[in-house]
Amino acid sequence: MGRSAIERTRMKTTDKPVVYGIEDILTSLCNSVTRVLNKATQSDIRYSGMVQRITRTCLKPDIGCFVLFDGGFSGLVIINFSAQAAMELYSKYMLHMGMAREDLAGSFTADEVGNVMGELMNQVLGDFTSKVHRELQTHITQSQPKMMALNKQVLLSVDANLDQPEARRVTFYTAANHLFYLEMAIDRTEFIQLYDFAPQEAPDPDALIAQAHAQGAAPRAEAAASASSDTDDLLKSLGM
Repeated sequence: MGRSAIERTRMKTTDKPVVYGIEDILTSLCNSVTRVLNKATQSDIRYSGMVQRITRTCLKPDIGCFVLFDGGFSGLVIINFSAQAAMELYSKYMLHMGMAREDLAGSFTADEVGNVMGELMNQVLGDFTSKVHRELQTHITQSQPKMMALNKQVLLSVDANLDQPEARRVTFYTAANHLFYLEMAIDRTEFIQLYDFAPQEAPDPDALIAQAHAQGAAPRAEAAASASSDTDDLLKSLGM
């Protein structure tokens, strides 16, 4: 039997399902990089509108880190900074945090630079994994990033044990036009939306901190009031 007119109309007007692919995941990651670094350094970080399809990912000089993630999908993220880009981001972040310029490290090879840049990358990946949970309704975990200063003669390849890897590279620019590169390799995957849903709103870190302080202040106030009442009762019993 043929389909009814209503069924044929429904088939024609029904939208195609939303498909979230590798480039969408990459764009989300790039946006996490710019969002976190822009806020941390109070400067303009941007990325190229073109993405490179590459055959492998690797750590390159001058300083970089890699992060493995697993769960809903598996992958590897590498960020390679030039010495100039790393020092610019490190300096602007520390100055924004209130450190005096004369107290800043003088070289990208200093442990302090590696630790600060590693913490910034941890914030970037934390922002990204949070968005994956909200927008794709799946969960991924990440390894702890560790920045490494590399000699120009060293090329370190990282094997993420992916079954069908797809690798991409994106160029980033600092406010002073120093370069750094993000490379991502993940298993070939697509997320297909089964039904409409509203992604959860991103949590506001400042609001969460204020809420935590408020929740901690209430028990302290109650305890102080109780202690004051107990003291008054004791004084009354002593006729004072």
